[in-house]
Amino acid sequence: MSALQELEQIALKYAEQAVMLDRQGKKELAIEAYQKAIENLIRIARINPGSELNRIYLQRADAYRNRVAVLKSSLMSPATAEDLGEGRTAFEDMILKEPPKVTWDDIVGLEDAKKAVKEAVVYPSLRPDLFPLGWPRGILLFGPPGCGKTLLAAAVANEIKAKFIPVDAASIMSKWLGEAEQNVARLFNVARREAKSSPVIIFIDELDSLMGVRRFEVGGETRVRNQFLKEMDGIIDKKNPIHVYVIGATNKPWDLDQAFIRRFQKRIYVPPPNYNQRLETFRLYTKFLKLASDVDLAELARLTEGFSGSDIMDVCQSVQLKVNSEIFEKNVDYSKAEPRA
Repeated sequence: MSALQELEQIALKYAEQAVMLDRQGKKELAIEAYQKAIENLIRIARINPGSELNRIYLQRADAYRNRVAVLKSSLMSPATAEDLGEGRTAFEDMILKEPPKVTWDDIVGLEDAKKAVKEAVVYPSLRPDLFPLGWPRGILLFGPPGCGKTLLAAAVANEIKAKFIPVDAASIMSKWLGEAEQNVARLFNVARREAKSSPVIIFIDELDSLMGVRRFEVGGETRVRNQFLKEMDGIIDKKNPIHVYVIGATNKPWDLDQAFIRRFQKRIYVPPPNYNQRLETFRLYTKFLKLASDVDLAELARLTEGFSGSDIMDVCQSVQLKVNSEIFEKNVDYSKAEPRA
């Protein structure tokens, strides 16, 4: 697992922990967990500052920051229903009116997955009149972590100029937005309203954390799943030409409720990169680096079988950090020094 993936998992763990503590009324512990989730989301954005996906991470951090402010205020004075109402994060605030500027060219390989996503979302959005039998509104992206599922969702949103609503378990299950099943209904109501002017994509990352089946369930998970099933049934009706799409991403499809999986009419496997794709990924991430003459990208691609695209980015970034650190450690005029090959 790459450093970026580890940070994502840590942020998710703290967010879920914060929501659970929040629902239990353990405000001080919830504040601490929310703050740790915020720290890790910001760290993700700093590691890869040029990524268009940073808007998603920072938006989640802002939502948690708003909740922390409400909790701190309620610790100073008894919370009232009005206070909680002021602290609510409206789903309207979660909409990215301009989708992340990710293009198909930013995704190395995954030609089969790209083709499947275009067939399911892009073509029906461009010419709905050609699809009298309807088209998929639920798309499930599954596969190992770090292989491009979020990038695919962002690229298709950019292609059709869709409004992008990234949600996670914390935003749905948290009581500061209201009861969880009401949050689901509110989310889809907002999406349907926005879809009157342009397509809307609801993107649910780590889908299994929200829709997974567990031996012991608390906090209304069953009611939330049932509400999701009801809402998805409403958008997949072929007689209803609404352009609202639900794209879910998961590393653990086996944990999902079977009835929920059936609502995703299009299920797309996003595999780890093969040799040629790893080679292209190395070329992509090293094109701005000064490489020594003995660096063999083909050999690196061969040695990194099983690596994800995110893993390869970590390798290249680590080399960059190591080489550049030499400039600062040699006590030279680092404002003019250049990294060695």
